[in-house]
Amino acid sequence: MNSFQGDKVFGKKLRKARKNIGLTQSEVAKQAKISVNYYACIERGEVNPSLEKIRNIVKALGLKSSDILPF
Repeated sequence: MNSFQGDKVFGKKLRKARKNIGLTQSEVAKQAKISVNYYACIERGEVNPSLEKIRNIVKALGLKSSDILPF
């Protein structure tokens, strides 16, 4: 799997988790201390967030990293 496909899968997992708990992109972005536009790009698989940003997003979603990450 190339990086772009992996980014799309990661983004889809984030979107599904966010919707399942009923948060908006804006709410997650605010809690994760990132811009809404950047968070939307992550969900679309357009950018590769740093580990720190991933950790903040996972925390904002109330998940464990193993719920989102493939490793």
